[in-house]
Amino acid sequence: MDFRGKKYERGSNWSDPEVVELLQLWADESVQMELESCLRNQHVFNRIAEVLREKGIHRTGDQCREKIKKMKLEYRRIKDNSKAPRGGRTWKFYEVMDRVLTSRPALAYSSLSGSMMAQQVLQGSMVESYHHQFASSALPFGHSQHPELMEIKCEEVNSDEHCLTPEPPPSMSYQQGSPEEHEMERAFLERAQNDSPISRVEIPIETSVSPSGFSEPNMANSSRIQNVVPRPGFSALHRLRKKRKGQRMKDPLDDLLLKTLTSQRAMEERFLQMEERRFQRDLDVEERRMQLEQRRFELEREHEFRMFNVFAQMLSILKQNHSGSSSSSVAMPRGLDFSQALSEIAGMGGGGGDLQEMRARPLTERRVDMHGFCNPSDFQRSPYLSARGNIANIFRGSTEEGYKAYHADKYDEDKNPNGIINFGTSENKLCFDLMSKRLTQTDMNLMEPPLLQYPDWKGHMFLREEVARFLTYYCKAPAPLKAENVIVLNGCGSLFSALATVLCDPGEAVLIATPFYGGITQSVFLYGNVKLVYAYLDSKITGTSTRPFQLTVEKLEKALQDARAEGVTVRALILLNPQNPLGDIYSLTELRDYLEFAKRHELHVIVDEIYMLSVFDESATFHSVLGMDRLPDPQRTHVMWGISKDFAVSGIRFGTLYTENQDVANAVASLCYFHGVCGPVQHKVAQLLRDRDWINQVYLRANHARLKAAHTYVTDELKTLGVPFLNRNAGFFVWIDFRKYLRTGTFEEEMLLWRRFLDNKVLLSCGKAFECSEPGWFRIIFADKTHRLQLGMQRIRKVLEEREQEILAEEKEQPCQSDQDGKADSTDEVIFVSRHQEPTCASSSNLGDLIGLLQQQMRSSDWLQKNTAEQFAQEKPEIYDVFSKLVGKQ
Repeated sequence: MDFRGKKYERGSNWSDPEVVELLQLWADESVQMELESCLRNQHVFNRIAEVLREKGIHRTGDQCREKIKKMKLEYRRIKDNSKAPRGGRTWKFYEVMDRVLTSRPALAYSSLSGSMMAQQVLQGSMVESYHHQFASSALPFGHSQHPELMEIKCEEVNSDEHCLTPEPPPSMSYQQGSPEEHEMERAFLERAQNDSPISRVEIPIETSVSPSGFSEPNMANSSRIQNVVPRPGFSALHRLRKKRKGQRMKDPLDDLLLKTLTSQRAMEERFLQMEERRFQRDLDVEERRMQLEQRRFELEREHEFRMFNVFAQMLSILKQNHSGSSSSSVAMPRGLDFSQALSEIAGMGGGGGDLQEMRARPLTERRVDMHGFCNPSDFQRSPYLSARGNIANIFRGSTEEGYKAYHADKYDEDKNPNGIINFGTSENKLCFDLMSKRLTQTDMNLMEPPLLQYPDWKGHMFLREEVARFLTYYCKAPAPLKAENVIVLNGCGSLFSALATVLCDPGEAVLIATPFYGGITQSVFLYGNVKLVYAYLDSKITGTSTRPFQLTVEKLEKALQDARAEGVTVRALILLNPQNPLGDIYSLTELRDYLEFAKRHELHVIVDEIYMLSVFDESATFHSVLGMDRLPDPQRTHVMWGISKDFAVSGIRFGTLYTENQDVANAVASLCYFHGVCGPVQHKVAQLLRDRDWINQVYLRANHARLKAAHTYVTDELKTLGVPFLNRNAGFFVWIDFRKYLRTGTFEEEMLLWRRFLDNKVLLSCGKAFECSEPGWFRIIFADKTHRLQLGMQRIRKVLEEREQEILAEEKEQPCQSDQDGKADSTDEVIFVSRHQEPTCASSSNLGDLIGLLQQQMRSSDWLQKNTAEQFAQEKPEIYDVFSKLVGKQ
């Protein structure tokens, strides 16, 4: 068949002459009878297509059927909607379709303008050929009389509606039934329409757009809207079809379809509502981002102003020194070029060490370095307790008070939304879903006799072997660790107690840098009466320090010598890595320096690496002591780790100690009788540590991503508030500087601020609980769910805003007061600096203070990288030229 590709596929356009030819063949009485008498009529339209091809019209049977279907649909639409005016029709083929479908007498077909009129009579040969083709199918036709000619008339159309046929075809005529048959069929049709339930049902017409651009009716609906024309001899068939239609209307599938459509509509409405909410949320996020950017820009401008302010004061002091003034406490060496001094400052410490050392005050002048903690004579003794019992009874601080208030009024989203939100306890509350699913799997549930009996006090061997393999892998040990060097206790707090007891005699001490996790104090003191010697760290960058609160060997040496001068014997050094509450991660060089220091003084080193797997940023790298190629003193180096932090299960008390000193291992094992771990828990922990694929691929990825997101949220809020903090990438905490919200800068004022947070239903940890030497520092735990973080930060913001208003009101009454002494520089990772730390009067600061402050300010931002001399010369060359000439003259 020569259809020339897909040009003549279904839905192609028809010209008016082609439509007339199609109508002429389709309106034939025998064709109508055969179409009414069979359910599948494709073969009828195929024969019509063959006759059309003989006349030079290349169409397929599908195209003929679809065209008739569209014309029926157009006819029914016009008739049902009554869109045509009374004097004429809006569609030129309406009268033709009406005569065919209602058996009316034939009308003449005229052109659109009415001037062209042509009668074309079916040629006998064509009709005979056509009837011969249909007779060859052996289908019975009930009518044999000669067909009468029907004239097709196309009246002039004034409507603006689009016609299906673009060109006026010549008039044609085709056969029609007798008038008696028309009357009988019309009466039957009217009676059927009045009695049929279908006439009382409004049938929707669904259409779809065909590839050619026409609106094609749905097959099921198009079959229902076709007008059923009763023919003599087919009344029984018509009644049967009408009965089937009535049954289909009562089909229960219709109700199901209606419910489905209703549900679909509801889902679409719900989807639109969700899209609107998402769009609104995106707008809020964008607005919030713009606010943060604006705040960031303002803070950068403030930071730049501070730098120039400090720089101007330095110039003033240098000018006074150059003129012979002795007002400054530091004299610059003769012959020192000012550009050289600036280069030394920009070198972050080069040449400025002596000046910075002058800022450091002796630790003994600030605070006693060794504490006996409690003196029972200072408190009211209980007659029911021993001396040590009375000490334990009174050994309570803000931590105990806060926890007691929290457990009495704990926040619950549904039951107690106004309760206290706990940002003080170092717990990971972000991975309960992962851990609960893993700990309840079938491999975790095992109950055998060895698990219910007394184990080796060091722990079951299967667990110790698994711990050794685990630490070898994650600590990157150069050689496999040995299971006989592993000891298992119920938590790292018990390990601190046991080690302090077996390494120190009562009255002796352990060296530790402050601030540090306050629970260590209870662990080492309450059991063995072992004291702590503090190496105080502060936020000022002095001496060899390159960051706030940096631990250096010089500070350890100073604290050790002061303790020995007071007659205190120091037996050990405690290192926290990552550090709690600072979040610092020690480098390999720093670790080796600390271990070498301990070896020189024959000190044991207790290294707590409980946050080993909680380093959530790829930019930070953790180095374990067990991963070092060679330990300076392996017999005095003891490493602790537990699952409570890294695996977010602080309720499961499990800690492990790795030491190569078997004397220490056996001594600690004897105390494991009091601190043992039950057998079923040991089995679960071994199964957990063994599942390396789940840990690496599932847990650690999710845990680090959640920690990073929560940390970002809290730090962004702090930046918005303009609060300084240490920006670290390990642990669950942020070390925050609230000193500008204190009136007098004392620990009493710090406790008042702490209680004010607690009164506003948010629990934080104040610096006093960590033995911090500077009042005003707080620790906040961010490893919590988003809704609690948001509500907690709102409460913190409220307290700080109220406190700031009170301080501003007081400053108006007492202007220009300097609290520089005892105040420290801000952090190095953020650009925020507390305003009360800046020198407000030139006379109140010496050159050393200004140099140190300027160094810290340059280190705390990338201002120098963004504002280079080359960039300034390109942006403002005329100003740069003037400046260069002035410098050249000097």
